[in-house]
This record gives sequence, structure tokens and C-alpha cells, in this order.
Amino acid sequence: MGNKNTNNIGLNIEKSKKVADNLNDLLSNYQQFYMNLRGFHWNIKGKKFFELHLKFEELYNDALLKVDEIAERVLTLSETPIHSFKKYLEISEIESVENVSDGEQAIDKVLEALKVLLAKERIILNLASEANDEGTVALMSDYIVQQEKLIWMLSSFLD
Repeated sequence: MGNKNTNNIGLNIEKSKKVADNLNDLLSNYQQFYMNLRGFHWNIKGKKFFELHLKFEELYNDALLKVDEIAERVLTLSETPIHSFKKYLEISEIESVENVSDGEQAIDKVLEALKVLLAKERIILNLASEANDEGTVALMSDYIVQQEKLIWMLSSFLD
């Protein structure tokens, strides 16, 4: 059948595993980001309540979609996605944020998290490119473009 050095989609197993390991790290960070966004959505107060309540809902829905896409990409690379909160907490560089009700503080935390995610996505983009993994390259490229724009918009909100 196939080459012993390639996975189901014809990519080098060793290089794909490295990509998948980094995707699992990204997945863990996204799960923490998602939980933080839910907290911001639930606990936000103040004059910008309606605007931010809706924005955080939009962001956590987007994060949830990305969580699923990342996990499915790990599976596509013939690896297993991390799927326990215990592991997510061990791995995530994004820290758990609790009891934030101030809009500007919440946006600051979102911006910090996005910078972490972007750095990880750029590393994955390079690893995937080296592995000829166009599927992961396309996914990371899409995320990077979206998040760079989001950083610009959220930063403008704070000005």
C-alpha cells in the first residue's frame, strides 16, 4: 500500500507528528482562550456592556469553531487531539482569567491571548510548510489573517 514513512494523507510521519504536537499545544491554548471569553461574556459590566457582551459571544463562538478545526486537523495527520481540561491547563500558555468585569481589562486579556496564539500559529505555519502540509498551512494562514485584523480592531477600541 503506502510508504512506511508516510501517513494516511501521504505526508512524512515524523514531520506530521511534530506539526500535530504543535497543533495540540495550540488546541490547549484555544480551549483556555474559549473559557476566558465565556467568562468575559458573562461578567462584563459598564457603559459598553451591550457592545462587548455581543463581541465576546462572537469571539467565543469563533474560538469554538477553531477548537474543532484544530482537533480535526490533528486527526487528519493521524494523531490524537488532546481532550481533557487537565491536559489543557498543564499545557496552555494562556492563563485562566477569572472575575473580570471591566471592558478594557477584558480586551487587554484578549489581546494578550491573541499574541500568544499568533506566535504559535506562525510556528505551526513554518513547520507545516516544511512538511508540505498544505492543509495545515491554509488553516494557520486563515487564522493569522483574521487575528491580525482582530488585534487592529480591538486595539483601536482601546484608543
